[in-house]
Amino acid sequence: MHNSAFRALGLDYRYEAAQVEPDHLANFLNQVMKRPDVRGASVTIPHKIAVMDELDVIDREAADIGAVNTIVNIKGTLKGYNTDGLGAFRALKESIGNLSDKRVVLLGAGGAARAVAYRIVQEAAVVTILNRTPQRAGELAKYLREKSMEHDVEVSAFPLDDEHLAWVMGETDLLINATPVGMHPNIDETPVPKHFLHSQLIVFDLVYNPLRTRLLREAEEEGALTLGGVEMLVYQGAEAFRLWTGREAPVDLMLRVVREALGG
Repeated sequence: MHNSAFRALGLDYRYEAAQVEPDHLANFLNQVMKRPDVRGASVTIPHKIAVMDELDVIDREAADIGAVNTIVNIKGTLKGYNTDGLGAFRALKESIGNLSDKRVVLLGAGGAARAVAYRIVQEAAVVTILNRTPQRAGELAKYLREKSMEHDVEVSAFPLDDEHLAWVMGETDLLINATPVGMHPNIDETPVPKHFLHSQLIVFDLVYNPLRTRLLREAEEEGALTLGGVEMLVYQGAEAFRLWTGREAPVDLMLRVVREALGG
């Protein structure tokens, strides 16, 4: 999507993949990323947290979230950003509008969940975090309560199991899956059994491959409004594009290219 955007705007940039082993991360940043012909990078698993110790400057939102997914090389100074939360928030706002009265259930407590929740708690009324490791859910809830003290939002955390799904799903307005459950190749998996879904629900699955996860398909069958992960992927990428180039990204083009690449 980035190379298509560069070509469309006539920019002399090229986006390439680089596999970096954890033991070589520091060397890669110092020897490759600081070169004058390198403008920046995207950061994926497993480096989003570890990379923070190797960067020169960390943007405030990335520092608060505790993860970096975008690096910008500013004349040899490497600055880390996190555009995941902004990407998810923009996708939600464009699809459903105001979140101020929404009761949100967030599945997961990892880096993606943390980035999304950082933005969500600024508007949502109630946020419930469900995670298979209850301790991590509790830690994220505590962090969010500290970060949202100026907002009137209720944040709680529980184990991700049928008992707690049964307890919270009936009153949930927005369900966000920030786990990898259902991602290719495990496309027959779902984090929430179908009988917990209902027609008054909005379901946002951050998984973008496949385009329509089992969770989204079953939510649609129950009459729920659904939103896939492609929009978040593109919107977080569009913000990274802006940070690298100083230009607004051609979002419609990027959406089309990604959907075509994923077979949609």
